[in-house]
Amino acid sequence: MTIDRLLCVFEQVKTRGWRVIVVLSLLQKIGILKAWHVLDETLKDMFMTDYHTFSKCFKMVDLGCSSGPNTLLVISRVIDKIEQLCKEKNYSNAPEFKVFLNDLTDNDFNNLFKMLPEFYEKLNLEKTNQRPQTFISGLPGSFYGRLLPSNSLNLVYSSYSLQWLSQIPQGLESNRENIHMAMSSPPEVFEAYKRQHQRDFSTFLISRGEEMVAGGRMVLTFVGRSVEDPSTKDDCAHFTLLANTLLDMIPQKADLHSFNMPIYTPCKQEVDAAIHEEGSFTLDKLECFLVPWDAHVVKNGNTNDDHHIIDEYKRGELVANFIRAYTEPVIATHFGSSIIDDLYGRYAKKLAEYLSKEEPSFFNMVISLTKK
Repeated sequence: MTIDRLLCVFEQVKTRGWRVIVVLSLLQKIGILKAWHVLDETLKDMFMTDYHTFSKCFKMVDLGCSSGPNTLLVISRVIDKIEQLCKEKNYSNAPEFKVFLNDLTDNDFNNLFKMLPEFYEKLNLEKTNQRPQTFISGLPGSFYGRLLPSNSLNLVYSSYSLQWLSQIPQGLESNRENIHMAMSSPPEVFEAYKRQHQRDFSTFLISRGEEMVAGGRMVLTFVGRSVEDPSTKDDCAHFTLLANTLLDMIPQKADLHSFNMPIYTPCKQEVDAAIHEEGSFTLDKLECFLVPWDAHVVKNGNTNDDHHIIDEYKRGELVANFIRAYTEPVIATHFGSSIIDDLYGRYAKKLAEYLSKEEPSFFNMVISLTKK
């Protein structure tokens, strides 16, 4: 797809809100595909060791499903993989599938439900009449707590949701002129974020441990941190640039001083330690991979062509749109919606300048766990 075609697609989407969601889905899909092999390997291992536990009905949940096309992409992948494994073993019948789609209560579940008739039709058209039944339900609520009955899940899946905290950490008063952890943040800010993440991730593991059957699997992909000490490297430079943009615009600095993003990007050591300390799961696999900030930006019709880069401002704008898709609701709630268009317009310029000098990437982790 050329950049002209990509921009045309954006223009054809009627509202600004949907345009930024399209960009968000594009970049997240890149990360999901990079982690595909871990999901495939996990499903294969489940099938070989625990097929008897779901031979009649395979029950799974997608936590933080959002409302875009990536949600149904993941479900389709799981169904296809299980069916493929059944055929390879000459099993006459694949299990039925019960899928729960979870997100917060203000998620647009109606958009997901509107996509289901076409999704069901596509499943049936691509396979014979022997295709197993698939039942999909919405499940609103926070995954930092129980959502389903005990021993009711075979697979838990989540992509790009666990970096969100349940709340803004307490004790960030000294993080003035930053909106997240930055290299210039005082030590107590790093500790406050870390404590909140430890509480939330432990609650998440405890809740899933109660909901899953013994031997059930969990595959989680989220944005992480490449270094153990966050003061030594700015893995969240995009937030630093956004804070600088807000500094240029907000006349009442107190408003900025009281604002912080409820996001935490853990390092590998923190994830490993939390899983072992909580004790409900065995960590089978932990892999890391990079996704460039502008991985969704088409370059001369080829995302791998580094010799012909699109207009630098447009590149910055497309990256700004991705970040806008998940930061706008939080920022608008705190500062008001009147500054939003101007804010992200200015932000795009700062990003364009930064990207002309640097080639930054998001550090991602994918983990696979087994319920003990």
